[in-house]
Amino acid sequence: MASEAAPGVALKEAEELALSLGEALSSGDSEEAVKLCQRLSQLSVPVSVSVSSQAYPQDSIRLKVGVEDAQSDNYIPVTVVVSTGMTIAELKDKISNDFGFHPTLQRWVIGKRLARDQETLYSHGVRKSGDQAFLFILSAHAAHLTRQQRNLDLEQQRIEGIVESMESLQLFPRGLGGAGRRKAPPPPEPQEIRPTPPPKLPKPAVPPKPQLGWACFMCTYVNKPTRPGCEMCGGERPEDYEVPDIYQPDEQEVLRIQQETLAMLQYEQARQAERERNYRYLLETEDQSLIPNATETDCPICFSPLEPGEGIVLRECLHTFCRECLVGTIVNSQDAEVPCPDKCDSKILDREIKALLTEDEHQRFLELRLSIAESRAEHSFHCQTPNCRGWCVYEDEVNEFHCELCNETNCILCRAIHKDMNCKDYQDDLRIRAENDQAAQQTKQMLESLLQNGEAMKCPRCDIIVQKKDGCDWICCLMCKTEICWVTKQARWGPNGNGDISGGCRCRVNNQPCHPNCQNCH
Repeated sequence: MASEAAPGVALKEAEELALSLGEALSSGDSEEAVKLCQRLSQLSVPVSVSVSSQAYPQDSIRLKVGVEDAQSDNYIPVTVVVSTGMTIAELKDKISNDFGFHPTLQRWVIGKRLARDQETLYSHGVRKSGDQAFLFILSAHAAHLTRQQRNLDLEQQRIEGIVESMESLQLFPRGLGGAGRRKAPPPPEPQEIRPTPPPKLPKPAVPPKPQLGWACFMCTYVNKPTRPGCEMCGGERPEDYEVPDIYQPDEQEVLRIQQETLAMLQYEQARQAERERNYRYLLETEDQSLIPNATETDCPICFSPLEPGEGIVLRECLHTFCRECLVGTIVNSQDAEVPCPDKCDSKILDREIKALLTEDEHQRFLELRLSIAESRAEHSFHCQTPNCRGWCVYEDEVNEFHCELCNETNCILCRAIHKDMNCKDYQDDLRIRAENDQAAQQTKQMLESLLQNGEAMKCPRCDIIVQKKDGCDWICCLMCKTEICWVTKQARWGPNGNGDISGGCRCRVNNQPCHPNCQNCH
Protein backbone atom coordinates (compact mmCIF):
# COMPACT_ATOMS: atom_id res chain seq x y z
CA MET A 1 0.00 0.00 0.00
CA ALA A 2 1.25 3.40 -0.83
CA SER A 3 1.27 6.25 1.59
CA GLU A 4 0.18 9.78 0.71
CA ALA A 5 2.59 12.50 -0.51
CA ALA A 6 3.23 12.03 -4.24
CA PRO A 7 1.85 14.39 -6.90
CA GLY A 8 -0.37 13.44 -9.78
CA VAL A 9 0.46 10.54 -12.02
CA ALA A 10 3.39 9.27 -9.94
CA LEU A 11 1.11 8.66 -6.95
CA LYS A 12 -1.51 6.88 -9.08
CA GLU A 13 1.15 4.69 -10.69
CA ALA A 14 2.63 3.93 -7.25
CA GLU A 15 -0.74 2.68 -6.02
CA GLU A 16 -1.14 0.36 -9.00
CA LEU A 17 2.41 -0.95 -8.61
CA ALA A 18 1.85 -1.58 -4.88
CA LEU A 19 -1.29 -3.61 -5.58
CA SER A 20 0.50 -5.60 -8.27
CA LEU A 21 3.44 -6.19 -5.95
CA GLY A 22 1.11 -7.60 -3.29
CA GLU A 23 -0.45 -10.00 -5.83
CA ALA A 24 2.98 -11.10 -7.10
CA LEU A 25 4.24 -11.78 -3.59
CA SER A 26 1.08 -13.71 -2.70
CA SER A 27 1.32 -15.88 -5.82
CA GLY A 28 5.07 -16.48 -5.38
CA ASP A 29 6.08 -14.82 -8.71
CA SER A 30 9.53 -13.65 -7.66
CA GLU A 31 10.58 -12.30 -11.08
CA GLU A 32 7.52 -10.09 -11.37
CA ALA A 33 7.97 -8.95 -7.76
CA VAL A 34 11.58 -7.88 -8.49
CA LYS A 35 10.50 -5.83 -11.53
CA LEU A 36 7.71 -4.12 -9.57
CA CYS A 37 10.09 -3.33 -6.70
CA GLN A 38 12.57 -1.70 -9.10
CA ARG A 39 9.85 0.47 -10.65
CA LEU A 40 8.52 1.46 -7.20
CA SER A 41 12.01 2.42 -6.01
CA GLN A 42 12.38 4.76 -9.01
CA LEU A 43 9.25 6.68 -7.95
CA SER A 44 10.70 7.28 -4.41
CA VAL A 45 7.24 6.93 -2.79
CA PRO A 46 6.94 5.79 0.88
CA VAL A 47 5.54 2.23 0.82
CA SER A 48 4.79 -0.34 3.57
CA VAL A 49 4.39 -4.11 3.15
CA SER A 50 2.52 -6.29 5.67
CA VAL A 51 1.34 -9.90 5.88
CA SER A 52 -2.40 -10.36 5.40
CA SER A 53 -4.34 -11.48 8.44
CA GLN A 54 -5.66 -14.43 6.40
CA ALA A 55 -2.17 -15.97 6.48
CA TYR A 56 -2.38 -16.49 10.27
CA PRO A 57 -4.40 -19.21 12.05
CA GLN A 58 -7.99 -18.04 12.29
CA ASP A 59 -8.82 -19.86 15.56
CA SER A 60 -9.30 -17.71 18.64
CA ILE A 61 -7.07 -18.38 21.64
CA ARG A 62 -7.22 -17.33 25.30
CA LEU A 63 -4.25 -15.13 26.20
CA LYS A 64 -3.39 -14.92 29.91
CA VAL A 65 -2.56 -11.31 30.74
CA GLY A 66 -1.07 -10.01 33.99
CA VAL A 67 -2.13 -6.38 34.54
CA GLU A 68 -0.23 -4.10 36.90
CA ASP A 69 0.69 -0.45 37.44
CA ALA A 70 3.24 1.53 39.41
CA GLN A 71 1.11 1.30 42.59
CA SER A 72 0.53 -2.48 42.50
CA ASP A 73 2.37 -4.99 44.67
CA ASN A 74 1.29 -7.84 42.39
CA TYR A 75 -0.34 -8.27 39.01
CA ILE A 76 -4.02 -9.03 38.40
CA PRO A 77 -4.70 -12.06 36.14
CA VAL A 78 -7.05 -11.42 33.20
CA THR A 79 -7.93 -13.67 30.24
CA VAL A 80 -8.37 -12.04 26.80
CA VAL A 81 -9.72 -13.77 23.63
CA VAL A 82 -7.40 -12.88 20.70
CA SER A 83 -6.08 -14.24 17.40
CA THR A 84 -2.41 -14.83 16.65
CA GLY A 85 -2.48 -12.42 13.68
CA MET A 86 -3.68 -9.50 15.82
CA THR A 87 -1.24 -6.60 15.99
CA ILE A 88 -0.30 -4.91 19.24
CA ALA A 89 -2.18 -1.79 18.10
CA GLU A 90 -5.34 -3.87 17.57
CA LEU A 91 -4.82 -5.50 20.97
CA LYS A 92 -4.57 -2.05 22.59
CA ASP A 93 -7.84 -1.02 20.93
CA LYS A 94 -9.52 -4.18 22.22
CA ILE A 95 -8.33 -3.54 25.79
CA SER A 96 -9.47 0.08 25.45
CA ASN A 97 -12.97 -1.00 24.35
CA ASP A 98 -13.29 -3.81 26.92
CA PHE A 99 -11.71 -2.25 30.00
CA GLY A 100 -11.48 1.48 29.29
CA PHE A 101 -7.67 1.85 29.32
CA HIS A 102 -6.60 4.29 26.59
CA PRO A 103 -4.04 2.86 24.10
CA THR A 104 -1.49 5.53 25.07
CA LEU A 105 -1.59 4.23 28.64
CA GLN A 106 -0.74 0.64 27.65
CA ARG A 107 2.72 -0.89 27.57
CA TRP A 108 2.84 -4.57 26.52
CA VAL A 109 5.68 -6.90 27.47
CA ILE A 110 5.71 -10.32 25.76
CA GLY A 111 8.59 -12.74 26.17
CA LYS A 112 10.69 -10.19 28.16
CA ARG A 113 10.50 -7.72 25.23
CA LEU A 114 8.55 -4.48 24.87
CA ALA A 115 6.09 -4.96 22.02
CA ARG A 116 5.59 -2.34 19.26
CA ASP A 117 2.25 -1.41 17.70
CA GLN A 118 2.93 -2.81 14.20
CA GLU A 119 4.13 -6.19 15.51
CA THR A 120 1.78 -9.18 15.72
CA LEU A 121 1.23 -11.57 18.60
CA TYR A 122 2.48 -14.36 16.34
CA SER A 123 5.84 -12.61 15.96
CA HIS A 124 6.18 -12.66 19.77
CA GLY A 125 5.65 -16.40 20.03
CA VAL A 126 1.96 -16.37 20.98
CA ARG A 127 0.63 -19.58 19.43
CA LYS A 128 -1.88 -21.32 21.76
CA SER A 129 -4.25 -20.77 24.62
CA GLY A 130 -2.49 -20.30 27.92
CA ASP A 131 0.42 -18.22 26.55
CA GLN A 132 1.22 -15.26 28.78
CA ALA A 133 1.75 -11.53 28.34
CA PHE A 134 2.06 -8.59 30.73
CA LEU A 135 0.29 -5.24 30.49
CA PHE A 136 1.67 -2.25 32.39
CA ILE A 137 -0.76 0.67 32.80
CA LEU A 138 0.80 4.15 32.84
CA SER A 139 -0.82 7.00 34.70
CA ALA A 140 -2.54 9.65 32.57
CA HIS A 141 0.01 12.19 33.78
CA ALA A 142 2.96 10.01 32.80
CA ALA A 143 1.47 9.36 29.34
CA HIS A 144 0.60 13.08 28.84
CA LEU A 145 -3.05 12.15 28.25
CA THR A 146 -5.41 15.04 28.96
CA ARG A 147 -9.17 14.83 29.47
CA GLN A 148 -9.69 16.84 26.28
CA GLN A 149 -7.57 14.41 24.24
CA ARG A 150 -9.46 11.50 25.79
CA ASN A 151 -12.84 13.00 24.82
CA LEU A 152 -11.62 13.68 21.28
CA ASP A 153 -10.52 10.07 20.90
CA LEU A 154 -13.90 8.82 22.11
CA GLU A 155 -15.69 11.10 19.65
CA GLN A 156 -13.45 9.90 16.83
CA GLN A 157 -14.28 6.28 17.69
CA ARG A 158 -17.98 7.06 17.53
CA ILE A 159 -17.63 8.77 14.14
CA GLU A 160 -15.59 5.85 12.74
CA GLY A 161 -18.27 3.45 13.93
CA ILE A 162 -21.00 5.43 12.18
CA VAL A 163 -18.96 5.68 8.97
CA GLU A 164 -18.31 1.95 8.93
CA SER A 165 -22.01 1.27 9.39
CA MET A 166 -22.93 3.62 6.52
CA GLU A 167 -20.35 2.00 4.22
CA SER A 168 -21.82 -1.42 4.90
CA LEU A 169 -25.33 -0.15 4.10
CA GLN A 170 -24.28 1.15 0.66
CA LEU A 171 -24.03 -2.41 -0.64
CA PHE A 172 -27.71 -3.29 -0.05
CA PRO A 173 -30.06 -0.42 -1.23
CA ARG A 174 -31.49 -0.71 -4.77
CA GLY A 175 -33.66 1.53 -7.00
CA LEU A 176 -32.34 4.87 -5.83
CA GLY A 177 -30.48 5.79 -9.02
CA GLY A 178 -33.57 6.72 -11.17
CA ALA A 179 -35.05 9.06 -8.63
CA GLY A 180 -32.55 11.74 -9.43
CA ARG A 181 -29.90 13.17 -7.25
CA ARG A 182 -31.12 14.48 -3.98
CA LYS A 183 -29.43 16.09 -1.10
CA ALA A 184 -28.16 13.49 1.32
CA PRO A 185 -30.39 13.42 4.40
CA PRO A 186 -28.83 13.99 7.79
CA PRO A 187 -27.42 10.90 9.47
CA PRO A 188 -30.35 8.95 10.95
CA GLU A 189 -30.46 7.71 14.50
CA PRO A 190 -28.13 4.72 15.19
CA GLN A 191 -31.00 2.30 15.67
CA GLU A 192 -32.53 3.25 12.30
CA ILE A 193 -29.46 2.95 10.05
CA ARG A 194 -27.66 -0.03 11.62
CA PRO A 195 -29.01 -3.54 11.28
CA THR A 196 -26.55 -4.72 13.94
CA PRO A 197 -25.84 -3.21 17.37
CA PRO A 198 -23.15 -0.51 17.39
CA PRO A 199 -19.69 -1.43 18.63
CA LYS A 200 -19.31 -1.40 22.39
CA LEU A 201 -18.08 1.99 23.54
CA PRO A 202 -15.81 2.39 26.52
CA LYS A 203 -17.41 3.54 29.72
CA PRO A 204 -16.85 7.16 30.69
CA ALA A 205 -14.36 7.81 33.42
CA VAL A 206 -17.06 9.19 35.73
CA PRO A 207 -20.51 7.60 35.28
CA PRO A 208 -23.33 10.12 35.14
CA LYS A 209 -25.45 8.10 37.57
CA PRO A 210 -24.47 6.07 40.61
CA GLN A 211 -24.09 2.43 39.67
CA LEU A 212 -25.48 -0.30 41.91
CA GLY A 213 -23.05 -3.07 42.74
CA TRP A 214 -19.81 -3.72 44.59
CA ALA A 215 -16.27 -3.20 43.32
CA CYS A 216 -13.83 -6.10 43.61
CA PHE A 217 -10.83 -5.12 45.73
CA MET A 218 -8.55 -7.24 43.50
CA CYS A 219 -9.45 -6.21 39.94
CA THR A 220 -11.80 -3.23 40.64
CA TYR A 221 -14.52 -4.79 38.46
CA VAL A 222 -18.00 -3.62 39.50
CA ASN A 223 -20.19 -6.67 40.08
CA LYS A 224 -23.94 -6.94 40.40
CA PRO A 225 -25.17 -6.49 43.97
CA THR A 226 -26.35 -10.08 44.40
CA ARG A 227 -23.17 -11.78 43.16
CA PRO A 228 -21.36 -13.64 45.99
CA GLY A 229 -17.99 -13.41 44.20
CA CYS A 230 -16.29 -11.36 41.49
CA GLU A 231 -17.37 -12.33 37.98
CA MET A 232 -13.91 -11.54 36.55
CA CYS A 233 -11.34 -12.86 39.03
CA GLY A 234 -13.41 -14.76 41.61
CA GLY A 235 -12.57 -12.42 44.52
CA GLU A 236 -14.86 -12.46 47.54
CA ARG A 237 -17.60 -9.89 48.08
CA PRO A 238 -16.90 -7.44 50.97
CA GLU A 239 -18.37 -8.75 54.21
CA ASP A 240 -19.98 -5.43 55.12
CA TYR A 241 -21.72 -5.02 51.74
CA GLU A 242 -25.53 -5.22 51.73
CA VAL A 243 -27.75 -5.50 48.65
CA PRO A 244 -29.72 -2.23 48.24
CA ASP A 245 -33.48 -2.50 48.74
CA ILE A 246 -34.13 -0.69 45.46
CA TYR A 247 -32.16 -3.18 43.38
CA GLN A 248 -34.22 -5.28 40.99
CA PRO A 249 -32.21 -8.15 39.41
CA ASP A 250 -32.61 -8.76 35.69
CA GLU A 251 -33.69 -12.06 34.14
CA GLN A 252 -30.14 -13.37 33.83
CA GLU A 253 -29.42 -12.56 37.46
CA VAL A 254 -32.69 -14.12 38.61
CA LEU A 255 -31.81 -17.30 36.69
CA ARG A 256 -28.36 -17.40 38.30
CA ILE A 257 -29.83 -16.97 41.79
CA GLN A 258 -32.34 -19.75 41.13
CA GLN A 259 -29.58 -22.06 39.92
CA GLU A 260 -27.45 -21.31 42.98
CA THR A 261 -30.42 -21.93 45.27
CA LEU A 262 -31.12 -25.22 43.51
CA ALA A 263 -27.45 -26.24 43.72
CA MET A 264 -27.35 -25.43 47.44
CA LEU A 265 -30.54 -27.45 47.99
CA GLN A 266 -29.05 -30.41 46.12
CA TYR A 267 -25.85 -30.10 48.17
CA GLU A 268 -27.78 -30.14 51.45
CA GLN A 269 -29.80 -33.13 50.29
CA ALA A 270 -26.61 -34.98 49.35
CA ARG A 271 -25.08 -34.18 52.76
CA GLN A 272 -28.18 -35.37 54.56
CA ALA A 273 -28.21 -38.60 52.53
CA GLU A 274 -24.52 -39.16 53.35
CA ARG A 275 -25.20 -38.60 57.06
CA GLU A 276 -28.04 -41.10 56.98
CA ARG A 277 -25.79 -43.68 55.28
CA ASN A 278 -23.08 -43.11 57.87
CA TYR A 279 -25.62 -43.39 60.69
CA ARG A 280 -26.96 -46.68 59.35
CA TYR A 281 -23.41 -47.97 58.96
CA LEU A 282 -22.63 -47.04 62.58
CA LEU A 283 -25.74 -48.85 63.75
CA GLU A 284 -24.68 -51.93 61.85
CA THR A 285 -21.14 -51.85 63.25
CA GLU A 286 -22.23 -51.13 66.83
CA ASP A 287 -23.10 -54.79 67.37
CA GLN A 288 -19.72 -55.90 66.00
CA SER A 289 -16.78 -56.13 68.37
CA LEU A 290 -14.28 -55.87 65.51
CA ILE A 291 -14.69 -53.78 62.35
CA PRO A 292 -13.02 -55.29 59.22
CA ASN A 293 -11.36 -53.07 56.64
CA ALA A 294 -13.48 -52.27 53.57
CA THR A 295 -10.63 -51.35 51.19
CA GLU A 296 -7.27 -52.87 50.30
CA THR A 297 -4.39 -51.53 52.43
CA ASP A 298 -1.10 -52.47 54.12
CA CYS A 299 -0.45 -53.11 57.79
CA PRO A 300 1.77 -50.23 59.06
CA ILE A 301 3.63 -52.61 61.43
CA CYS A 302 4.53 -55.67 59.34
CA PHE A 303 3.73 -54.07 55.93
CA SER A 304 1.82 -57.14 54.81
CA PRO A 305 -0.95 -56.46 52.24
CA LEU A 306 -4.48 -56.69 53.61
CA GLU A 307 -7.34 -57.55 51.32
CA PRO A 308 -10.83 -56.24 52.25
CA GLY A 309 -11.98 -58.05 55.40
CA GLU A 310 -8.51 -59.28 56.43
CA GLY A 311 -7.54 -56.33 58.63
CA ILE A 312 -9.03 -54.72 61.75
CA VAL A 313 -10.05 -51.04 61.88
CA LEU A 314 -9.76 -49.53 65.38
CA ARG A 315 -12.88 -47.64 66.40
CA GLU A 316 -11.28 -44.61 68.01
CA CYS A 317 -8.69 -43.62 65.37
CA LEU A 318 -9.74 -45.68 62.29
CA HIS A 319 -6.19 -47.00 61.84
CA THR A 320 -6.02 -50.43 60.20
CA PHE A 321 -3.74 -53.31 61.28
CA CYS A 322 -3.53 -57.04 60.78
CA ARG A 323 -4.89 -59.24 63.58
CA GLU A 324 -1.49 -60.76 64.50
CA CYS A 325 0.15 -57.35 65.07
CA LEU A 326 -2.72 -56.16 67.27
CA VAL A 327 -2.60 -59.33 69.38
CA GLY A 328 1.16 -58.96 69.84
CA THR A 329 0.76 -55.33 70.85
CA ILE A 330 -1.83 -56.19 73.53
CA VAL A 331 0.01 -59.21 74.96
CA ASN A 332 3.33 -57.34 75.25
CA SER A 333 1.82 -54.13 76.65
CA GLN A 334 2.87 -53.06 80.15
CA ASP A 335 0.12 -50.45 80.49
CA ALA A 336 -3.37 -50.81 81.87
CA GLU A 337 -4.65 -49.09 78.69
CA VAL A 338 -3.18 -50.32 75.40
CA PRO A 339 -2.37 -47.40 73.04
CA CYS A 340 -2.79 -47.55 69.28
CA PRO A 341 0.33 -49.09 67.63
CA ASP A 342 0.45 -46.12 65.23
CA LYS A 343 1.51 -43.88 68.16
CA CYS A 344 -1.60 -41.71 68.12
CA ASP A 345 -3.55 -40.58 71.20
CA SER A 346 -6.23 -43.25 70.85
CA LYS A 347 -6.59 -46.47 72.85
CA ILE A 348 -7.66 -50.00 71.91
CA LEU A 349 -11.12 -50.52 73.40
CA ASP A 350 -11.87 -53.30 75.89
CA ARG A 351 -14.39 -54.91 73.54
CA GLU A 352 -11.72 -55.04 70.82
CA ILE A 353 -9.16 -56.53 73.22
CA LYS A 354 -11.58 -59.21 74.37
CA ALA A 355 -12.46 -60.16 70.78
CA LEU A 356 -8.81 -60.36 69.68
CA LEU A 357 -7.41 -62.42 72.59
CA THR A 358 -8.14 -66.00 73.58
CA GLU A 359 -9.81 -66.65 76.95
CA ASP A 360 -6.50 -67.45 78.70
CA GLU A 361 -4.73 -64.46 77.14
CA HIS A 362 -7.59 -62.17 78.12
CA GLN A 363 -7.54 -63.45 81.72
CA ARG A 364 -3.78 -62.83 82.00
CA PHE A 365 -4.27 -59.37 80.54
CA LEU A 366 -6.93 -58.54 83.15
CA GLU A 367 -4.66 -59.73 85.96
CA LEU A 368 -1.81 -57.63 84.62
CA ARG A 369 -4.13 -54.62 84.37
CA LEU A 370 -5.19 -55.04 88.02
CA SER A 371 -1.59 -55.39 89.14
CA ILE A 372 -0.57 -52.25 87.25
CA ALA A 373 -3.52 -50.28 88.60
CA GLU A 374 -2.74 -51.39 92.21
CA SER A 375 0.94 -50.50 91.95
CA ARG A 376 0.24 -47.05 90.52
CA ALA A 377 -2.64 -46.09 92.79
CA GLU A 378 -1.97 -43.99 95.87
CA HIS A 379 -3.23 -45.31 99.24
CA SER A 380 -3.75 -48.81 97.88
CA PHE A 381 -3.89 -51.81 100.25
CA HIS A 382 -3.68 -55.47 99.29
CA CYS A 383 -5.56 -58.08 101.27
CA GLN A 384 -3.27 -59.90 103.76
CA THR A 385 -4.90 -63.30 103.18
CA PRO A 386 -2.30 -65.50 101.40
CA ASN A 387 -2.89 -65.82 97.62
CA CYS A 388 -5.89 -63.48 97.75
CA ARG A 389 -6.15 -61.04 94.84
CA GLY A 390 -8.36 -58.53 96.62
CA TRP A 391 -7.16 -54.94 97.09
CA CYS A 392 -8.64 -51.48 97.65
CA VAL A 393 -7.91 -47.77 97.57
CA TYR A 394 -8.68 -46.26 100.99
CA GLU A 395 -9.44 -42.76 102.23
CA ASP A 396 -8.06 -41.03 105.32
CA GLU A 397 -11.09 -41.83 107.48
CA VAL A 398 -11.09 -45.56 106.61
CA ASN A 399 -9.11 -47.89 108.89
CA GLU A 400 -10.51 -51.27 107.88
CA PHE A 401 -10.88 -53.09 104.55
CA HIS A 402 -13.36 -55.93 104.20
CA CYS A 403 -12.21 -58.14 101.30
CA GLU A 404 -15.14 -59.52 99.35
CA LEU A 405 -13.01 -62.25 97.75
CA CYS A 406 -11.90 -64.00 100.95
CA ASN A 407 -14.47 -62.39 103.31
CA GLU A 408 -11.75 -61.28 105.75
CA THR A 409 -11.45 -57.89 107.51
CA ASN A 410 -8.02 -56.23 107.21
CA CYS A 411 -6.66 -53.59 109.61
CA ILE A 412 -5.07 -50.92 107.45
CA LEU A 413 -3.19 -49.39 110.41
CA CYS A 414 -1.57 -52.66 111.47
CA ARG A 415 -1.43 -53.97 107.90
CA ALA A 416 -2.70 -57.33 109.14
CA ILE A 417 -5.80 -59.39 109.90
CA HIS A 418 -6.33 -59.59 113.70
CA LYS A 419 -9.78 -61.05 114.12
CA ASP A 420 -11.35 -60.74 117.63
CA MET A 421 -8.45 -58.49 118.75
CA ASN A 422 -7.96 -54.76 118.82
CA CYS A 423 -4.79 -53.10 117.57
CA LYS A 424 -3.12 -52.98 121.02
CA ASP A 425 -3.81 -56.63 121.82
CA TYR A 426 -2.59 -57.63 118.36
CA GLN A 427 0.65 -55.67 118.64
CA ASP A 428 1.30 -57.04 122.15
CA ASP A 429 0.62 -60.56 120.92
CA LEU A 430 2.85 -59.89 117.92
CA ARG A 431 5.84 -59.09 120.17
CA ILE A 432 5.37 -62.37 122.05
CA ARG A 433 4.91 -64.50 118.94
CA ALA A 434 7.82 -62.84 117.13
CA GLU A 435 10.29 -64.87 119.23
CA ASN A 436 9.16 -68.19 117.70
CA ASP A 437 6.83 -67.35 114.75
CA GLN A 438 8.68 -66.35 111.63
CA ALA A 439 5.59 -64.71 110.06
CA ALA A 440 5.01 -62.67 113.22
CA GLN A 441 8.66 -61.71 113.26
CA GLN A 442 8.41 -60.42 109.67
CA THR A 443 5.33 -58.40 110.55
CA LYS A 444 7.11 -56.94 113.58
CA GLN A 445 10.10 -56.00 111.43
CA MET A 446 7.77 -54.34 108.94
CA LEU A 447 6.20 -52.21 111.70
CA GLU A 448 9.62 -51.31 113.07
CA SER A 449 10.70 -50.29 109.59
CA LEU A 450 7.67 -47.98 109.37
CA LEU A 451 8.72 -46.41 112.69
CA GLN A 452 12.31 -45.88 111.53
CA ASN A 453 11.22 -44.36 108.22
CA GLY A 454 8.84 -41.95 109.93
CA GLU A 455 5.81 -43.56 108.33
CA ALA A 456 4.40 -44.56 111.73
CA MET A 457 4.73 -43.53 115.42
CA LYS A 458 3.87 -44.82 118.89
CA CYS A 459 1.00 -43.26 120.78
CA PRO A 460 2.49 -41.18 123.64
CA ARG A 461 -0.17 -42.56 126.04
CA CYS A 462 -0.90 -46.24 125.17
CA ASP A 463 2.25 -46.99 123.13
CA ILE A 464 0.51 -48.70 120.18
CA ILE A 465 1.76 -48.02 116.67
CA VAL A 466 -0.36 -45.54 114.70
CA GLN A 467 -0.03 -44.12 111.16
CA LYS A 468 -1.03 -40.96 109.38
CA LYS A 469 -2.42 -41.93 105.99
CA ASP A 470 -3.18 -38.48 104.59
CA GLY A 471 -4.44 -35.01 105.47
CA CYS A 472 -3.29 -32.60 108.19
CA ASP A 473 -0.92 -33.30 111.10
CA TRP A 474 -3.73 -34.06 113.56
CA ILE A 475 -4.30 -37.78 114.26
CA CYS A 476 -6.24 -39.66 116.91
CA CYS A 477 -5.26 -42.94 118.58
CA LEU A 478 -7.85 -45.63 117.98
CA MET A 479 -7.34 -47.20 121.40
CA CYS A 480 -7.11 -44.37 123.94
CA LYS A 481 -8.54 -41.60 121.71
CA THR A 482 -5.59 -39.36 122.44
CA GLU A 483 -5.20 -36.47 120.02
CA ILE A 484 -1.65 -36.48 118.71
CA CYS A 485 0.52 -34.00 116.75
CA TRP A 486 2.19 -35.96 113.96
CA VAL A 487 5.13 -33.56 113.55
CA THR A 488 6.23 -33.37 117.20
CA LYS A 489 5.04 -36.91 118.05
CA GLN A 490 3.45 -35.47 121.23
CA ALA A 491 -0.08 -35.07 122.57
CA ARG A 492 -1.83 -31.98 121.33
CA TRP A 493 -3.11 -30.94 124.78
CA GLY A 494 -1.73 -30.90 128.31
CA PRO A 495 -2.66 -33.19 131.25
CA ASN A 496 -6.07 -31.56 131.70
CA GLY A 497 -7.24 -32.63 128.23
CA ASN A 498 -8.82 -30.69 125.42
CA GLY A 499 -7.97 -26.97 125.59
CA ASP A 500 -5.04 -27.31 128.04
CA ILE A 501 -2.17 -25.49 126.31
CA SER A 502 0.19 -25.80 129.27
CA GLY A 503 1.66 -28.99 127.80
CA GLY A 504 1.55 -31.03 124.65
CA CYS A 505 2.77 -29.64 121.36
CA ARG A 506 1.64 -26.07 122.30
CA CYS A 507 0.69 -25.34 118.67
CA ARG A 508 -0.60 -21.81 118.04
CA VAL A 509 0.41 -20.56 121.46
CA ASN A 510 1.25 -16.89 120.90
CA ASN A 511 0.28 -17.50 117.25
CA GLN A 512 3.33 -19.68 116.72
CA PRO A 513 3.22 -23.18 115.12
CA CYS A 514 4.53 -26.07 117.13
CA HIS A 515 7.08 -26.98 114.47
CA PRO A 516 8.37 -25.41 111.23
CA ASN A 517 6.85 -28.33 109.29
CA CYS A 518 3.50 -28.24 111.10
CA GLN A 519 0.46 -28.39 108.80
CA ASN A 520 -2.15 -27.04 111.22
CA CYS A 521 -2.46 -29.75 113.85
CA HIS A 522 -4.74 -27.37 115.82
